[in-house]
Amino acid sequence: MKRIIQTATGAALQAIGGSVANQDTALASASKRGRVSLSRFAWFTLAYNIAVVFWGAYVRATGSGAGCGSHWPLCNGEFLPMTSQTQTLIEFTHRATSGLSLVLVATLLIWAWRRTARGEWSRYSAAAAAILLFNEALLGAMLVVFEHVGMDRSASRAVFLSLHFGNTLLLVAALTLTAKWLSNSARPFGPSAKGLERVLIAIGLFCVMATGMTGSLAALGDTIFPSATLKDALVQDFSSNSHVLLRLRTFHPVVAVVAVLYVLWMVRMLSKNREESSGILPFLTGTLLAQAALGILNVLLLAPVWLQLSHLLAAEILWILLVLASANLLGISRSPISR
Repeated sequence: MKRIIQTATGAALQAIGGSVANQDTALASASKRGRVSLSRFAWFTLAYNIAVVFWGAYVRATGSGAGCGSHWPLCNGEFLPMTSQTQTLIEFTHRATSGLSLVLVATLLIWAWRRTARGEWSRYSAAAAAILLFNEALLGAMLVVFEHVGMDRSASRAVFLSLHFGNTLLLVAALTLTAKWLSNSARPFGPSAKGLERVLIAIGLFCVMATGMTGSLAALGDTIFPSATLKDALVQDFSSNSHVLLRLRTFHPVVAVVAVLYVLWMVRMLSKNREESSGILPFLTGTLLAQAALGILNVLLLAPVWLQLSHLLAAEILWILLVLASANLLGISRSPISR
């Protein structure tokens, strides 16, 4: 009888242990699936915001920024404008898609904060993205309220536009890092780059940002002061009588040269560590060549709208690849954190 009781007790304990193990496995599997869903949502949010930036450039290139007047967030004083004017529809579409972007980034922040553990970098990059998006909306609103849209050629518009695009690049960087770190849940990162490498990466990324900011000014000059021929465009760039926006166009290729040097240095560093960056290296090299070709064509063809947008899209892709590559160089994989 005693043996029977012991056998039954052992079987019961074994069954309970197996049930607990199965429950733990199920919970771990569910947690992993939730993490994958979150990382996919983060990449989707990044792609969506790139589309919003792309459409915002279309608003600027077509001179549609004044399509809703100086009203914000309403469009010409209406929540839903009832008009068939093309400029109004273009500007209102940009505002509507930007509003959805706020919802997506807020959702990403809340979801990441609930799903990740304390101390994970993805929490803070998601929070940074939310702050930068709020600042993006504020800068956009100021452009509208102060009427720095349409064909406005004031120096204030140049300042606001530069700040707006610089903030856009920081926003894209924060969303990129959030998606990257969420996708590598089993491989936390810790700082590993040497002091000089950190300085070079910081300077290089700043130069790339400066290239984008001066590029936005160059595009604005192309929109407001279109040239009939390449010769006329070059004369405008170097004439002391030209508007400041035209003379500022010369800064873009100069800063771009410095940014290209950084990209080449990044390619060299990545080629030394193919295990971490073999997937990025060919795309980074190809995008750099494509961007250079588009930049030259943009000058030769006098910056048509479709080419401006293609140039911008390639610039955004190049920026994302540089952020990913820089993160690889700055951080090194460590053993998973126990939870």
